Amino acid sequence: MAILSIQSHVAYGYVGNRSAAFPLQRLGHEVWPVNTVQFSNHSGYGRWRGQIFEASHVAEVIAGIAERGAMAQCQAVLSGYMGDAATGEVILEAVAQARAANPRALYCCDPVIGDVGRGVFVRPGIPEFMRERAVPAADITTPNQFELEHLTGRTVRTLEDALEATAALRERGPKVVLVTSLQREGAPSGTVEMLAATEAGAWRVHTPLLPIQPPPNGAGDAVAALFLAHLLRGRSAGEALGETAASIFGILAATHAAGSRELQLIAAQDELVSPTQRFTVEQVA
Repeated sequence: MAILSIQSHVAYGYVGNRSAAFPLQRLGHEVWPVNTVQFSNHSGYGRWRGQIFEASHVAEVIAGIAERGAMAQCQAVLSGYMGDAATGEVILEAVAQARAANPRALYCCDPVIGDVGRGVFVRPGIPEFMRERAVPAADITTPNQFELEHLTGRTVRTLEDALEATAALRERGPKVVLVTSLQREGAPSGTVEMLAATEAGAWRVHTPLLPIQPPPNGAGDAVAALFLAHLLRGRSAGEALGETAASIFGILAATHAAGSRELQLIAAQDELVSPTQRFTVEQVA
């Protein structure tokens, strides 16, 4: 299946399309990466080189793909770090083109806004665009806990809080909400959870919280890609959650063992297709 992935690119390391495209390909999907920025490395290092592409540049690249008659083959559009709010409209136009050519095409929006401890780290206008335009247009959205709170205006401390927040987000349009990292009251000590919520129910899974310092960037980008990949292969939200949790834990474990701050996607690539450790997925609603 073909996926149009519109997000950032770095030459060194793994975030954005560098973190998403390879897992999608390793799971058998064709990927058309369109880059919203091109940086030397991710911004977590504090210094980087490169540039944010203008919305017109992103639109030109997508137009060229459409001119090949490829949109009818597109099964999903995946968006992540935009770089500039104007690029958001280009992404939504690409979604409209994909849906016009293939009514079954899905839009998975990873609403990159910020994170716990860092706060909002995107340009002005992007958080509002995500809340008001991108998330309502999406079939699937994959916020982290900070982004879930930001998008819904709710504080998430308990599982009940998280379920209420995901329900509020689904009321705005997405059929599926995946919370990519959840730390809440009452969770097992030393763990981090993911929560997938749909109209049919909600499921959670917890994995060990590895002591990686600083935490590697790009894990959320990989999680969004993995979850979408498994949904496209016909798995339910609960099944996709389990597969995604197992794979990302394997990648993070390899990253920790290597003492690296960059995800070990290549060295541990077998974890993407055949994870060495699996975790119990519990239905909670």
